[in-house]
Amino acid sequence: MPSSSLIVRNLRISPPLALAPMVGLSHSALRSLVQEEGGVGLLFTEMLAARRVPHDNPRCSPLLIRSAGERPLFYQLVAADPQLIAPAVEKLHQLDAQGIDLNLGCPAPLLRKQGAGATLVGNRHRLTDILHELRRRTELPVSVKIRLGERDDSEELLALCRLFVDQGVDLLTVHARLNGEKFCRKPRWHRISAIKEKINLPVLANGGIFTVEDARKCLELSGADGLMLGRGVATRPWLCADIATEIFALPNTRSMRTPAELYCRFIALVEQRFAPERRLGRLKQFTHYFAAGFPFGHHLTAAVQRSGTLTEAVDRAGHFFEQHVSTT
Repeated sequence: MPSSSLIVRNLRISPPLALAPMVGLSHSALRSLVQEEGGVGLLFTEMLAARRVPHDNPRCSPLLIRSAGERPLFYQLVAADPQLIAPAVEKLHQLDAQGIDLNLGCPAPLLRKQGAGATLVGNRHRLTDILHELRRRTELPVSVKIRLGERDDSEELLALCRLFVDQGVDLLTVHARLNGEKFCRKPRWHRISAIKEKINLPVLANGGIFTVEDARKCLELSGADGLMLGRGVATRPWLCADIATEIFALPNTRSMRTPAELYCRFIALVEQRFAPERRLGRLKQFTHYFAAGFPFGHHLTAAVQRSGTLTEAVDRAGHFFEQHVSTT
């Protein structure tokens, strides 16, 4: 049985299950919803541009809004310039971050153009400068999130991970796909095992985990210390709770709310946390994933996507749940 806790620098993560940083999804409402279901030991923000963070207002920025209960929370930065690190870290200290993550895995064209995300890995001199500056500016845990690389090259991947050790990184998350591979491509969980065998860093495995059996198989093949879950948790907000119970033998904490109750709770959290003009877009994005867990879920997605107001979306969602989803 895997260990039910993980020590990262001065932070104990229990269980070793993290909610992934996902653009448009890993905001305060989803983080709180997953926490209420239980089983999540570590939270991440959405990707934050280091250039913008010092100037954003945490009381109104949808990327920085956070409730008191969202702990431990790592703020994920994306940057291509070492000079941006110091002011960004200073702001994250003010925001009571429990850790800072550097995005080295996102292959989005905009980040590629900037030399950030997965592209930064190819510029080892610049990457070293950024990691050095990040480590110099904080005593918080520093983590990085990567993919397997541009090509399937174990030695290149290990060389990158040794750089992380040399620069004082405390936690590594590996998305088990190559940089250019789509989510439909089966993840290469077994490739993470070489990192665990040869690199002295705590490792979270990420990618393609939608069920408890996926989680069990991923841990077996990767040898990772824990898991980072993304789209699977947006589809099933109780997934971390089930994994914590069935794999890590922790007490069952699920709320046992019905799907309709979970959806309504998400709406309530969105209304609590975000300005009116920010709510419908976040509901639409969450619905795209949450609806995938139900037969005829595409009807829910379509109905909400067609909605022009939050009230209209709520009414249409209520009709869907009455017609298609059991309330027990």
